[in-house]
Amino acid sequence: MILAIESSCDDTSLAVMEIKTKKLLFHKKISQELEHSVYGGVVPELASRLHAKALPEILSRTKEFFPKLKAVAVTNAPGLSVTLQEGVMMAKALSISLNISLIGVNHLIGHIYSLFIEKDEIKPMMVLLVSGGHTKILNFNGIDDVCEIASTMDDSFGESFDKVAKMLGLGYPGGPVIEKLAEKGAETVGLPLPLKNSPEIAFSYSGIKNAVRLAIETGRYKSEDIAASFQAKAIEHLVFMSKRAVKKYRPFNFAIVGGASANLKLREEFEKLSKKFGFKLLYPEMKFTSDNAAMIARAAVEMYNKGMFTDYKKIKIIPRVEFEKCE
Repeated sequence: MILAIESSCDDTSLAVMEIKTKKLLFHKKISQELEHSVYGGVVPELASRLHAKALPEILSRTKEFFPKLKAVAVTNAPGLSVTLQEGVMMAKALSISLNISLIGVNHLIGHIYSLFIEKDEIKPMMVLLVSGGHTKILNFNGIDDVCEIASTMDDSFGESFDKVAKMLGLGYPGGPVIEKLAEKGAETVGLPLPLKNSPEIAFSYSGIKNAVRLAIETGRYKSEDIAASFQAKAIEHLVFMSKRAVKKYRPFNFAIVGGASANLKLREEFEKLSKKFGFKLLYPEMKFTSDNAAMIARAAVEMYNKGMFTDYKKIKIIPRVEFEKCE
């Protein structure tokens, strides 16, 4: 079995997975959303302290699995350095005390494997990763073969939702509250489609965000109409650029992963795109869209089978990671 630890941001999570069957034997997550909501966003030092409290509490429930553990996996990149540190220190301690292998896992690769919990992996596949910290299109051909087709030039998709929600005084996290408010509104606010006339396959949300700010300042629009208009344009931008990537690479499989993949309007629009171009559309289960240790465990199973271990003396915390560009 593999025990996995996730502490890259504001979700504390541990999981235990059987290597041979990929069966998820234990999974627990504690969210910090309530603690951070009063500040309008994640406070790194607070998140670190909450991880320091929650990690041992969850770990105590996994002791029955200790005799059968072959490895401990942990997110070591990317994320907040002070929160990654909490998980990595626990993983190193378990690796030494239980005399088991250590596996450092890229959190973004973990999101891809959220698709394959208790399942075999599917490859090759184009992946749209949309979360609070990242917006990327990746080409996936296995745990050790991932390259980047496109990325955001500024804000991420999820980050723009958080910032618009803050402008509207709706609180944190912004994704769910904007989605809910948008259901009551109409798309009556004219907003720009970023990079429409650029030949690049890339994302940018700073322009939409600024246009929303100006619309709010006019005082002419209802909050629900601003939310509906923003959400529609933000998703249209994702579809617009994904369409360019699909035309260029012609994937048979296309997946959407990350916390923002839970947005139902987003899923609806990509269903239309899949019908038009004939690719198979994949999503994780809703409970695995946000950060979780089950996806880290699933990625670690592939890494274990390929002997991709990390020396506990050399494991590094890497706040930012970059993928190689696809040719």
